[in-house]
Amino acid sequence: MPPSPVASPSTAAERTRQLRLVAASGLLGTAVEFYDFLVYGTVAALVFGELFFPGADPAVGTIAAFGTFAAGYVARPLGGILFGHFGDRLGRKSMLLLTMGLMGGASFLIGLLPTYDTIGVWAPVLLIALRVVQGIAIGGEWGGATLMVVEHAGGRRRGLWSSFTQMGAPLGSLLSTAVVAYVVTLPKDDFAAWGWRVPFLFSVALLGVGLFVRLKVVESPLFAEVKKDRAESRLPILDVLRNPRPVLLACGVGIGAFTAQSLLTSYMIAYATGIGYARPQVLDALTVSACVALVVLPCASALSDKVGRRPVVLAGAIASAALAFPVLALVDSKSPGLLILAVVLGHGIAQSTMYGPLGALLTEMFGTKVRYTGASLGYQGATLVGAGFSPMIAGSLVAGSGDSTPVALLLTGGAAITALTVCFVRETHQGTLDDSAESAAVPRPEEVSA
Repeated sequence: MPPSPVASPSTAAERTRQLRLVAASGLLGTAVEFYDFLVYGTVAALVFGELFFPGADPAVGTIAAFGTFAAGYVARPLGGILFGHFGDRLGRKSMLLLTMGLMGGASFLIGLLPTYDTIGVWAPVLLIALRVVQGIAIGGEWGGATLMVVEHAGGRRRGLWSSFTQMGAPLGSLLSTAVVAYVVTLPKDDFAAWGWRVPFLFSVALLGVGLFVRLKVVESPLFAEVKKDRAESRLPILDVLRNPRPVLLACGVGIGAFTAQSLLTSYMIAYATGIGYARPQVLDALTVSACVALVVLPCASALSDKVGRRPVVLAGAIASAALAFPVLALVDSKSPGLLILAVVLGHGIAQSTMYGPLGALLTEMFGTKVRYTGASLGYQGATLVGAGFSPMIAGSLVAGSGDSTPVALLLTGGAAITALTVCFVRETHQGTLDDSAESAAVPRPEEVSA
């Protein structure tokens, strides 16, 4: 693919206009990508077990459905490496257009996919293949969208501006939940026959809007300078892995947020409906939580511009660990009102506080020549460990134990990993983004002891 045309806005007013456009592009693009990715998780919890893995025990069918869910997460680091390589070599914009097209196409095809009753074993095989394509696409989306915003922002409130991309996740979740909430009101037979396809087919409309906005943005000014000086890395992945510490730290910092995200959204649908909640009650809780997250994310990100990324992420991790058992106790009460409170506390507030500053933090940990590859690999590694297998592990443990304790322990463990890792990351909110900036992966002694 040819590199994106490089253009740098010349005036302050034009740079501000482009920054706003890039932020809107990051928000809409990431929302579209997460809508497509999360619709799968929601529908998998509701119906994929019986449609693509029939004849199995209901618990086994759910675990198998979440196994295909995990396949998308396994593919995400591959997408981060693939699109990171070409994004660092050819440009950020062209890769973002490609990731969006791949995601939208894969989601649309899932909506057309025959079930097991029609084509037998090929149904789950094709489902997994399309899920892998989704994972590869979203693996390249977040890193490119986030660093485009951060690199356009330069030194101007990078945390706040990066939160627009971070807000794409709850906005995508809100859209997916709203569409699924509408189709689940259909009679059960109609939902199983064709209703579940509607959210996937609807993604084509969202794809058109996202591509329209994304086509209007210009290439990252920092990448433009790298291209002009012919200073880009030939093999960004090798340059990143020569010093793996930043990638490992970036992965560790994100694990808590993604563990909470997967367990308190996609898995919560399967768990809560399994203990007696009606589907609309669970979807209502997720909708309220997503609305709260849209407020908490920019607030946490803006706060990280003032007090630092590390204190905000650490506060979110501590809150997530402290709330894990109370949140699951509220869910187990079987009260719809307390279910909403539980998901809002655990996901809308605690998880969003951890997640908000990650966009700026992970982007600041890598130099311009390898930033797309490095930030994507760290972020997607965190999603694989924190979110990819958590629902499947939780489903297996809950099926064996019969209570929610394993879910609470997984939430606590993920938050503990984030809290520990953040102590080894250097504060980055006041640093520069150029390649001469000292790595964020080497903490000052006073920061470790703080």
